[in-house]
Amino acid sequence: MAVTFRNFRLLCDHQAVYDFLCDIYSPDHANGVMPPFVEYALCSDWMDASLCHRWGIWEEGEKMVGFCFTENPRTDVYFCLRPGYENLAEEMVKYADESLGEGDEKRRLVIFEAQQLFLQQAEKAGYYKEFGYTEYGYFYDVPFERKLPQGYRFTAPGEVDAAKADECCWKGFDHEAEEGPWDGDIESALHLATAPHFTPDCAMAVVDEQGNYACYGGMWWTERNRLAYLEPLCTVPEHRKKGLAAALLSEMARRMGEKGATVMTGGGDIFYQKIGFKPLCTWSFWKKRKQE
Repeated sequence: MAVTFRNFRLLCDHQAVYDFLCDIYSPDHANGVMPPFVEYALCSDWMDASLCHRWGIWEEGEKMVGFCFTENPRTDVYFCLRPGYENLAEEMVKYADESLGEGDEKRRLVIFEAQQLFLQQAEKAGYYKEFGYTEYGYFYDVPFERKLPQGYRFTAPGEVDAAKADECCWKGFDHEAEEGPWDGDIESALHLATAPHFTPDCAMAVVDEQGNYACYGGMWWTERNRLAYLEPLCTVPEHRKKGLAAALLSEMARRMGEKGATVMTGGGDIFYQKIGFKPLCTWSFWKKRKQE
């Protein structure tokens, strides 16, 4: 059966993309991003989805076999490919080069080092590696235990308050220092909480003696892949350097392990390496060479 191409339709293709990403899931990102990646972006207020109608989908009959999309910024292009359809890699890079990323000056191809075919095709198409970094995760292969300091407690499962979590994220991602105090608007948080595969009962916060959230971690439990996908994680500035984030991750890993998780994601910050997380995948960012 021939493989056909079409563009992404925001109002009806989301679940098919999610199922496709579950099908091709690999912890090292050899086949593309993890299942919650696109959904988390589309349901977040920082995402610019104005050009998602340009995203590309390749199908064999009713089976999705390839997906090419942008995230934030919308100049960053990602590739997801079902094993067995490696012959599509060249076409997908060509499509990105011609139809995504807002032109050669701005476009970046985001390719994981395990995606060897896309690395080769990017170079063939005139791209060069600009930079890269390693992302770390927890694989449940060694004990991971960190204790909370005195004066703090964890929220119980299902206890997270959306408003307090939103305020914690505003401060924890340094928006208060850069843009002023949190304005109390929780609509973006409520919108994110309606994402089909967000698991609010698995989210956690560290609470101080006054009842304020000092640290918060969101969770997208992907039972099909036994994947505990952490997004976001932040600590309020005045509560940093106390081990709160490490303690929260330790408790979250314990709770998700009880559900059957075999991998919990972390991030690219050196913090994750320091607390014992191991390399999960390596990101690389590619830019188009200027024509002589």
